[in-house]
This record gives sequence, structure tokens and C-alpha cells, in this order.
Amino acid sequence: MDLSSLIASARDAGASDLHLEAGLPPSARIRGRLQAMGAPVAARELLAAAREVVGEDRWPEFLERRSADVARNLGGVRCRVNALCTARGVGLAIRFLPTTQATLERLNLRADLARLVEPHHGLVIVSGPTGSGKSSTLAALVQEVNVREARHVVTLEAPIEFTLVPRQSFIRQREVGRDTPSFEQGLYDAMREDPDVLVVGELRDAETMRLTLAAAETGHLVLTTVHSSSTAEALQRIVGAFPAEIQGGIATQLADCLVGVICQRLRWFPERNLRAPECEVLMGSQPVKAMVRQGQFFKIPTALETGAADGCWTFARYREWLERRTDWYVPGPEPVAREAREGEGRELVERARPARTAGRRAPPAAEQVVSEPRDGVLEIPSSEEDLSRILDELERRGE
Repeated sequence: MDLSSLIASARDAGASDLHLEAGLPPSARIRGRLQAMGAPVAARELLAAAREVVGEDRWPEFLERRSADVARNLGGVRCRVNALCTARGVGLAIRFLPTTQATLERLNLRADLARLVEPHHGLVIVSGPTGSGKSSTLAALVQEVNVREARHVVTLEAPIEFTLVPRQSFIRQREVGRDTPSFEQGLYDAMREDPDVLVVGELRDAETMRLTLAAAETGHLVLTTVHSSSTAEALQRIVGAFPAEIQGGIATQLADCLVGVICQRLRWFPERNLRAPECEVLMGSQPVKAMVRQGQFFKIPTALETGAADGCWTFARYREWLERRTDWYVPGPEPVAREAREGEGRELVERARPARTAGRRAPPAAEQVVSEPRDGVLEIPSSEEDLSRILDELERRGE
């Protein structure tokens, strides 16, 4: 099994995910549906591929935990890989990440979502089910800060999915498990690192939520993600993660620092041949904060319906806007090349990503071609040139 070739083939077919399981054919998620690709994968080959992806330094940790999350460049594609142990052996769940810097425009999101990152303190939550593009939207919001203001941005991610190139802002990215042992330790450290913006990849437990709320209350803008199917459920999940006796205080904290919540799900647009986020947007207006403070999450759908003037959007109204939209961003055939032309400092990203060729291998430096003769003189660029090939070149030219 050639994992890089398999990934490249799946990505070229328009897949967003690739699933590998011992004894089963590879399955790619294309337009939201799983499709089998090729013959079943042998357990021994998949084990070897998983060990190579995880890396020798993290393999003992994988054997202990029976799972590992890594971000890698495979087959010319930036991937987030979850390696896991199953009843059949070892499996891989691979998510393909965009090859360009995520922005609101490129994700076909509303430009006015940038108002969420205008405040200098508070909490912004991006929510949605698994695979709905939360990390991409989070990266796009950080990019809005990056291109507009000189702020110090510290990210805590597991793993790092998007390599952010500093523009106006000073950006530090830390990977949980590699650069810091946990989200909790990373948040403790961040408070001593003079941050303006904190990015917490995911709120997984009550302690991480507590530290995140504390950071948002103490003069920092905090961006994070939560798994949920609506904005109301996202807020309710945060409050519900704590013991009942302190939920009232947590709700008050959450209301005081809330800037806004985005809940999104991906929708396929066949006429555009792409998927784009369909969103529900809840802004932290005074009525919304009062509902959160009192724990009246059941009233939030009403606030969404009546809060258009504050920037709120229901799924239904957002869907109508998408259907009327005409200025779609459709990725071109060479997004990496376009990004290189547009972004300063892009060479930092290119060094972290292996180049994709157009179907042929670039010759190594030692295989330079003989330059064309000028004034009857044949120029040889290197004393280490292959002599037999030079002679062949001379014979071809009849010299």
C-alpha cells in the first residue's frame, strides 16, 4: 500500500476524508458520502504506514494510549491524521486540510463575521458537528486579526492543522502533546506570555473551560470550538460540564464575556461543485446575555429570530442568503501557487509543505542540462557533470 498515492488519488477525487481499516477497502468521503476505493488493505501494511505517520518518537505513546492525533504532509496534501487501534488492528482516519491560508472569503463565509474579532476581550465560540469545518473557520477568524492589527496571538491546538504566517500580528502556535503537555498547562503558561488573542483548539473538559472563561474575563480575546448542533446547545454544553451547584456562577461568567457563537454545518452546492458552511450566528447582545445569565437557553431560538439587527442569523435565513449569493469563491487548480503570489512570508509555509509537481520529477542539481552553445562554444555548467551525457549531447549536435 502506497499511502501517499492513495491520499493524492482520494483528494483528486474530491474527498474530504479517507478511512483505512485492516482487511477493508479504503473508503473516501466524497460530497458527504463514503465510497470504497480499491482493494482491501493488509493489516501488516497498514501497521507500517501508521508507524511511519505517527513517527518513532511518538510510537510508544501510541501503544500506551491506543490512539494518536498528528498533522502531516502526505502525498502533497496537508492532513490531520487520527491513528487508532480497532478490533482488526490499526486504523487511520485522515482529514484533508485546505492547501491555502483559510480566510472568510475562501471559505465562502459572510464577511461581516469579522466583527466577532474586533473586540479586545471576550469569548468567541465556533461550534458544529464533527467534520463541519470548525477548525477552518477558527483559522479564518485568526487570519482576520492577523491582517488587520498588531496583536500577539497564542494558539493551543491538538494537532496544529493550519500553519499561520504572521502578517501584522505576532503568532505563536503550540501543539498539545508536543510543545505543552495539556490544554490546561498551555493556558496557565499563556497567562504569562503577554497574549492579546488566545486560540484554544477545543473545549474538552471542565478545567479547560474554566481556564478559558477566566482568560476571556481578564482582558483577552479567546477563540475556541465546541461540538454541538446549535448555538444554544454550545452554550448549554459549557454550563452543563460543571457541577450543578456552580452552574449559576459559570452561566454568569459566560454571559459577561460572550462575544458571539457560530454554529455551522457543511452543505453541498452541486451547481458550484463545492461545499460551503451553512451557519447559525448568535451575537452576544444584552438580551442574549441576560438569557445566558439566567440559564434560559430555550429562549435563544427566539433571540436568533428577532436579533437580525444585532447580526444574528438563523440557519433558514443564512440558507436563503447562500441561495441568493453570486460572488462565490471557487478554488482554482493551483491554489498553492496563487497563495505564494498573494502572501508575504509564504515561503515559510512552502518549506513546511512538500512541493507538488505536475506529473514529473524535477531533476536533481547534479543533472543540469547543457546550455545552448553561444558563438560556437558549448558551456558546461558544472565540473561534476555526467561525462557520458555530455558526449551524447555533443554527438546529437554533430560536433
